Amino acid sequence: MTSTSTSTTVGPTLRAWQRLPRNPLGQAVFSVGMCLRVPYFGTILPRVRSLEPGRCEVTAPKWWGIRNHLGTFHAIAACNLAEAAMGMLAEATVPTTHRWIPKEMTVRYLTKATTSLTAVAEVDLPDFEKIDDGTDLVVPVRITDKSGTEVVHADITIWISRASGDRHR
Repeated sequence: MTSTSTSTTVGPTLRAWQRLPRNPLGQAVFSVGMCLRVPYFGTILPRVRSLEPGRCEVTAPKWWGIRNHLGTFHAIAACNLAEAAMGMLAEATVPTTHRWIPKEMTVRYLTKATTSLTAVAEVDLPDFEKIDDGTDLVVPVRITDKSGTEVVHADITIWISRASGDRHR
């Protein structure tokens, strides 16, 4: 993904990710920390696989706690996975001079999800230096099964504005 921003302010989430080893242990430690900070994410047992400004990949296993009455991955559990990927992307992308908050989520359930899932949130970066009063940013999240078939697609709109202490920069 490309960035037109000149800001290089790295927040604590991306800093933590960058300090951990790039292996399954580092991913597990980071993912547990994410769930301690946002406990609801823990319901899907997420594992952050990659994180960088503009992109995040998170997996979730198919376990009995996320199954619906049909034995497939529950629709709302898939939404939770989409929000986890978007949230970590936003934390890694939005500089500390700005803040973000989810505003809207549009979800399409494309087919039954019968396996564990992978969510990839990916977005072109705005020029954060030009965002003062705020702007919407739509973060598409593609959720695929083990075969690579897209089973759920979410478009999550976040509102980005300059942080209160940084408004008159």
